[in-house]
Amino acid sequence: MLVLSRKVGEKILIGDKIAITVVRVAQGIVRIGVEAPEELPIVREEIKGRLAEASADRTRTAGS
Repeated sequence: MLVLSRKVGEKILIGDKIAITVVRVAQGIVRIGVEAPEELPIVREEIKGRLAEASADRTRTAGS
């Protein structure tokens, strides 16, 4: 894991098409902005499992 320090307004670039910007830091919470191609899904880790579960439910329902 690469760990970087950034100030508000500074960016981290991932390749040529993804930019992560520190938008705000307050009370232990960091707000970030993500710029990426529309075809690249961006999902918070804590909801990834829920999305996979919902997809599996739809697959089971369609197969019935």
